[in-house]
Amino acid sequence: MVALAAVVVPSDVAFFNPDAYRIVVLDQRGCGSSTPHISQARTPGEIATNTTWKLVEDLETIRELLGIERWQVFGGSWGSCLSLAYAETHPDRVTELVLRGIFTLREQELDWYYNFGASEVFPELWDKFCEPLRRAGYDFSRDNIAAYYDLLWDDNPGVHGPAAVAWTTWEGATTSLSFDPSHVEEFSDPNFALAFARIENHYFVNHGFMVEGQLLRNAHKLADIPMVIVQGRYDMCCPDITAVDLSRVLPSVDLRIVMAGHSAFEPLIASELVKVCDEFAWR
Repeated sequence: MVALAAVVVPSDVAFFNPDAYRIVVLDQRGCGSSTPHISQARTPGEIATNTTWKLVEDLETIRELLGIERWQVFGGSWGSCLSLAYAETHPDRVTELVLRGIFTLREQELDWYYNFGASEVFPELWDKFCEPLRRAGYDFSRDNIAAYYDLLWDDNPGVHGPAAVAWTTWEGATTSLSFDPSHVEEFSDPNFALAFARIENHYFVNHGFMVEGQLLRNAHKLADIPMVIVQGRYDMCCPDITAVDLSRVLPSVDLRIVMAGHSAFEPLIASELVKVCDEFAWR
């Protein structure tokens, strides 16, 4: 059995039994140990080749280099989006899909989290998210993603620095069912924040380099791939509706909704992911 973590943090390996899996851990282009790193970019043009489809090509290159015929694909949040894009492009190379916090980069999903929706659940945190926009004179009731793009690529560190921290702090503060100060502190590190915010915003401004609704429209290509989705009932970043929409297209999907938020490391999500990976390992 071979498992691929589509979006990597070192602790991703904890979901897999090393006696049952060969675990392939990678850093996406522009992230982690990959070079050049997104934090080194000075203009948006320097990351023009960092697209969903280039990442899909990167995954195939890695698979071929490692001599892997087929592998299990594992990803959550943005990782679920990339996993779906990869599997729809190369369905014959995927044994199973283990996904969490489903995200397909539709406009309604971006609007919920960055324009209106989650803002009603976390009004005090939303106010902090909007502060850089307010200082810059933007109407933050319209397109906050595009407005943040301008701030994140502003030449002035006094502009792009606070904007990056505000962007990532919003995410760090809302990914868990209960507020986790340590998680927020990690997301508010200036160096981490600039790289994280720029690459995330780059994908959102460009609509994931996909046609609206593409991943759901092409999901029929996954009909023969066993798929389990672990979804937090109170996921504020990627609400349940997207996971349900995917399961409606693919009735064979095993959708497991647990009483949790978004983070993969919330206890009920983590334990269910381990359970799923064990189930696939010993089939």
